[in-house]
Amino acid sequence: MPLLRTLSGLTVLAVCLAGCGGVSGGGNASATPQFVDPAATSATSAATTPAAAQIPVTPRSTAASSAGGLASTRPPATRPAPTRTNSAPPAKKVTYVFPVKASNVDWHTTHSKYKATDLFADCGKPVVATTSGVVLEISLTDKYVKGSPDGPNNGGKSVSLLGDDGVRYYGSHLSKVQSGIKKGVRVKAGQQLGLVGRTGNANNVCHLHFGISPPCAKVGDWKVRRGVVWPYSYLASWRKSGTKSPVAEVAAWKRSHNCKA
Repeated sequence: MPLLRTLSGLTVLAVCLAGCGGVSGGGNASATPQFVDPAATSATSAATTPAAAQIPVTPRSTAASSAGGLASTRPPATRPAPTRTNSAPPAKKVTYVFPVKASNVDWHTTHSKYKATDLFADCGKPVVATTSGVVLEISLTDKYVKGSPDGPNNGGKSVSLLGDDGVRYYGSHLSKVQSGIKKGVRVKAGQQLGLVGRTGNANNVCHLHFGISPPCAKVGDWKVRRGVVWPYSYLASWRKSGTKSPVAEVAAWKRSHNCKA
C-alpha cells in the first residue's frame, strides 16, 4: 500500500511538470516563477543603461527658485554689433589772432594801388602770427632804396606765413624779425614773428603792412604776396576774437585770376 501511494505521487508530479511548461516539453523557461531581489535589479538596470540615455536634469536658477518660478530656457540676449559709418572726420578748427599785439591800433578799409591794409601802431609793438602755420619767406635786411620802382624790396624786413587754412599772410615794414623765425619753421597762432617798424617804403611811418593771398608760387610772387583781397572785415572780426575766415574769398580770387595780379 505504501508503495502504491508513492508511485501515484510520482505520476501526478510528472503530469504537473509537463503541463506547467517544463524544459523537456519545449515551453518558455522564463515563464517559470522566480524570486527577484529588487535591489539587485536596480543595480543591474543602472549598469546596463547607456550614459547617453540618462538625460540630465537642469536645476532651476537661484533667482527662479526663490521667486517660485521656473528658470527661463531662452538664450541670453545679445546686443547687435555697432554699425561703422564712413563719415568724414570733423574739420580742424582754425584759430585767428589780430596780427598786432597792442591796445592802440588804427587801420583803414582801403589801401593805395592794391588790396591790403596798413595797421598803424607804435614802433616796437609785437607782430604775431595770425594763425598757426609754416613760415614761407623772411627778409632780414632792408634793401629798399628810396625812389626805386615798386618791387619785392618795398616791404623792407618782412615775414610771410602759410596758414593751416591754406591762406598766405604777409607782414612787412618790420623793425626786427624775431629770433628763430626762419623759412620752414612752424609757428602757432599768436606767436611773435617780429616788431612793428618802418623799414622799406613805409614813408617813415610806423605801421604793419598786412596782406592776404593764396600761396601761388609760395615764394617770389611779390605782387600776389603783398595782398589780393581786402583784409579789413577779417581784421575787424579777429580784433573782437571772432573767427571770420578768408578761405572762400581767397579761393575765389585764385580761380578767377589764375594767380595773376
